[in-house]
Amino acid sequence: MRLAEPAAREVAPTMGNANRVDSFRHAVEGWWYVLRTQRNAWIHAVATVLVVAVAAWLDVTLVGWGLLILAIGMVWTAEFINTAVEAVVDLISPGYHPLAKISKDVMAAAVLLAAGSAVLIGLLVLGPPLLARLGIAFGG
Repeated sequence: MRLAEPAAREVAPTMGNANRVDSFRHAVEGWWYVLRTQRNAWIHAVATVLVVAVAAWLDVTLVGWGLLILAIGMVWTAEFINTAVEAVVDLISPGYHPLAKISKDVMAAAVLLAAGSAVLIGLLVLGPPLLARLGIAFGG
């Protein structure tokens, strides 16, 4: 008597190129959603462009670039998480609830902390070379 072979286990398919493309597409859709719906995201976008332009103009060191990129990424990440948490809170608690308010307030504070830290990093990295460049430009 022959034993029946065990049922083949279903194995999750490996991530193919199409799935990777979909993942990137979803990420871009999320970024675009944040830009469309969050007024402060445009402030972050303008600040990002200005910081990158000034850093390039000042020929910032690689370490300086690394710090600026981390700071910019920290702010955008906080803004994205804030937007996601707000959406989930609105889904779960469409009406006013004190815990929903706490959640939203804490996330707003996280974005504020990230943005404030990024400003300080920007001043530390860009401040000295900017002052030196402006001093030369003004004959000082």
